[in-house]
Amino acid sequence: MTAAPALKTADFFDPLTAVDYLDARYANVEPEEVIDGALKYFGRRFALVSSFGAESAVLLHIASQVSKDIPVLFLDTGKLFGETKRYRDQLIDLLGLTDVRSISPDVNDTQRDDPKGALWNQNPNKCCYIRKVAPMARVLEGFEGWGSGRKRYQGGVRSLLPHFEASDGRVKVNPLAFWTKDDVLDYKERVDLPDHPLVSEGFASIGCMPCTDRVSDGEDERAGRWRGQAKTECGIHLSLAENSRILSKG
Repeated sequence: MTAAPALKTADFFDPLTAVDYLDARYANVEPEEVIDGALKYFGRRFALVSSFGAESAVLLHIASQVSKDIPVLFLDTGKLFGETKRYRDQLIDLLGLTDVRSISPDVNDTQRDDPKGALWNQNPNKCCYIRKVAPMARVLEGFEGWGSGRKRYQGGVRSLLPHFEASDGRVKVNPLAFWTKDDVLDYKERVDLPDHPLVSEGFASIGCMPCTDRVSDGEDERAGRWRGQAKTECGIHLSLAENSRILSKG
C-alpha cells in the first residue's frame, strides 16, 4: 500500500486531502478496517467519541479488537443518567479500554449560563452548546481525526454518511456508517455484549436525562430525543458555524 502523503507540518493539516487519501483505501471496508486505517494514518492524533449509550458497545468492542489504547472521549454533561455512567464503567472493564477520558463542561460556562441547571428547558440548543459542543471543541484541539458510532439508518442528516468527512479542520470517521440495524444487533448478540440498562425500559437512544424519553413500537429510535421539538442533534456532529447559526436563532 502506498504510504500516506506528507500532509502535516508543525502548524498545518489538510483534512480534505486526508479524506481523499482515506476514502481511496477505506471507503467500502468493514468497520474494523476503517478504525485500523484511521489509527495508522493519525496515530495518537485519533480518538473515538462515545456516549456509552444504547448502541455504543458495538463500536467500542470493534475498536478494542484493533487497539485497547485508543483514546475514547466521553462527555459527562452533568445531566446524564446514572445508569449511563455505570454502563460506561462496565464496558471499560469488559473491553479492557485503557484510555477513556471524561470531558466536563467549563464550570464558568455553567455558572454563567445555567446557574439553576434548567437551561435544557428554556434553551436546549444553548444547553447542548455549553455542555457538549464547547467541551468537545476544546478537547478535540489535540486531535486531527475523531470517530463516532453514527449510522445512516438513524436517518435525518445521518442518512448519507460516508466513512470519512472533513469538518472544522479535522476528519470525522464513521466506521459503522453503512451498517444496518440488523448488523448492529447481530454483532452484539454474536459477541455477547451487555445492553445499556435503560434499553429494557424502552429507551432506544440515550442522551441527557431531561431530554431523553422512551419510544413506542414503530417510532424512529431517536424519536425520544428532544421529543416534541424540531431539534434532532445535540450539535457535536454539526460544524461550529452551524452551531453558531442555530444559537443565533435563540
